[in-house]
Amino acid sequence: MEPAVSLAVCALLFLLWVRVKGLEFVLIHQRWVFVCLFLLPLSLIFDIYYYVRAWVVFKLSSAPRLHEQRVRDIQKQVREWKEQGSKTFMCTGRPGWLTVSLRVGKYKKTHKNIMINLMDILEVDTKKQIVRVEPLVTMGQVTALLTSIGWTLPVLPELDDLTVGGLIMGTGIESSSHRYGLFQHICTAYELVLADGSFVRCTPMENSDLFYAVPWSCGTLGFLVAAEIRIIPAKKYIKLRFEPVRGLEAICDKFTHESQQPENHFVEGLLYSLHEAVIMTGVMTDEAEPSKLNSIGNYYKPWFFKHVENYLKTNREGLEYIPLRHYYHRHTRSIFWELQDIIPFGNNPIFRYLFGWMVPPKISLLKLTQGETLRKLYEQHHVVQDMLVPMKCLPQALHTFHNDIHVYPIWLCPFILAELYVDIGAYGEPRVKHFEARSCMRQLEKFVRSVHGFQMLYADCYMDREEFWEMFDGSLYHRLRKQLGCQDAFPEVYDKICKAARH
Repeated sequence: MEPAVSLAVCALLFLLWVRVKGLEFVLIHQRWVFVCLFLLPLSLIFDIYYYVRAWVVFKLSSAPRLHEQRVRDIQKQVREWKEQGSKTFMCTGRPGWLTVSLRVGKYKKTHKNIMINLMDILEVDTKKQIVRVEPLVTMGQVTALLTSIGWTLPVLPELDDLTVGGLIMGTGIESSSHRYGLFQHICTAYELVLADGSFVRCTPMENSDLFYAVPWSCGTLGFLVAAEIRIIPAKKYIKLRFEPVRGLEAICDKFTHESQQPENHFVEGLLYSLHEAVIMTGVMTDEAEPSKLNSIGNYYKPWFFKHVENYLKTNREGLEYIPLRHYYHRHTRSIFWELQDIIPFGNNPIFRYLFGWMVPPKISLLKLTQGETLRKLYEQHHVVQDMLVPMKCLPQALHTFHNDIHVYPIWLCPFILAELYVDIGAYGEPRVKHFEARSCMRQLEKFVRSVHGFQMLYADCYMDREEFWEMFDGSLYHRLRKQLGCQDAFPEVYDKICKAARH
């Protein structure tokens, strides 16, 4: 009983403190208290529930039987919207706080919400090497199932809670993308409910225009109800090499060289300053040297980006064997490096051993409880951006990121389109003097357009409409919106995601 009494006393003292200080003060200035006492346990409960649910559904094979009925229900909702006069645009009924994106979707309050409860893996076909999934299936679900039967996705983005639908309608990338491209490039078919309530399946050979227009469309061409994705045989470990590199020119040369080597299954760079980085290359293997095995996903282990930084601080190269699923979700526990701003002592060994098994808090719960004041503070004093630029422009791009926002670490991830590109991910508090979100981000967006790069659409976008369609080729997209009757059914993608259109 003593632990229970102690916990009750602590909770009571906390509530008294909140009453004296005010909830808003606690949420803004001492957020770690609220996160540790409430959001971590709640996140754990969420994880357990969804894990058990996914396991039961898959074992009972109930999802395929229910899927068609759920799709018919979505069609019914769309047809009812049409019969009622199509007075507002439609959107998915999933609450905005449940998405991983930090952007707040205010359109949810004014648009017709279509409820889409599609969150199951429908089929794994190892002969065709295809997995068929519903749009709300997460990367955590996918790896838990596929790796247990010896398969994996060629491109598997890091964070557990990223959904298939988000990665298709937005975009997704991983350190294997220099071989396989973006997440959309491993998809072989999409199933959608269109603006008139009809169902359509599209592939590179069937309804091909729609197949190629769906990625990046952010749900403005139809409602995704299923996707077929390539799978490949998996091995037990990633043999990962760590190499610290100093000097911007040397960093860019090394990263470019490794990204061009087909024998590297995975390539990733973490930039800790403009002139210091660790470049990592990995290959899948079934064999591991026991002395070099590192299960980095265990809750008591140091956060991955801190572990990598040790190689830089000690100026030594390294070789480790990491269990496959641990590697895939290496940035999940620390939400890349965002969690250090929320729980400053989160990487402390004592905290990791005592409470690390509850980490991380759900991004969705962090959004739900942040409040309007904290949201505005984040918007003005925090950057979460991924910019995709040609690899040949990497030195110039890194200088621009350094001068415009000065956020470190920076994530570097190569991927292939018609040529080799790199995703530059900046997440954290800018350290430039007099940072002003709109002007600084518009300056960065202007640079990305000038080198024919792209901005990931999950993040805040400050471009005007003309600038947006200068960055993206919208010819196929606009033709299909007119052809499929989307103009009165869904907002244009620009109006859905750009700040200039939403305010």
